[in-house]
Amino acid sequence: MSIRGIEMHYYAVCKRKLWLFNRGIGFEQQHDRVEEGKVLHEHAYGRLDKEINIDDMAVMDAVDGEYVREVKISSKMEHADRLQLLYYLYLLKERGVEKKGLLSYPKEKKTTEIVLGLDENMEVLKALDGVQKILEGNLPRYRKLKVCAKCAYRDFCESGEGGDDV
Repeated sequence: MSIRGIEMHYYAVCKRKLWLFNRGIGFEQQHDRVEEGKVLHEHAYGRLDKEINIDDMAVMDAVDGEYVREVKISSKMEHADRLQLLYYLYLLKERGVEKKGLLSYPKEKKTTEIVLGLDENMEVLKALDGVQKILEGNLPRYRKLKVCAKCAYRDFCESGEGGDDV
């Protein structure tokens, strides 16, 4: 099963969103925060190679020498952002390319270096296993989280559609 970078991000944020997105149930295209993110990506890295695609599993924002760069609107989901970038580094390492990552939040003037060490590699493998289990199962039950307030899936989830405990 090939797992996309955005699915790793969703795994860290919301298992239900991951499951819905994987099945092509998407509400992002009409969502304001997605548009804001697209504009940010277009302007973030002027001269760098942008949107590097790895086997349709990962679309990295930019590559700059020894770094893979990922840009995000806000650090409120930094754990998920970090996991997504670690996954990109993992995919590159699997292909014989060793890079570090830079996770940037331009609005906050914050950048963090991310390195795929042994512990981080294990974290990625554990998350990949978790993603696969979610995707092989039934729709996870809705659990109200802080991130729900700005989520494109909010109306769907709050409509009462069932789900299983995960």
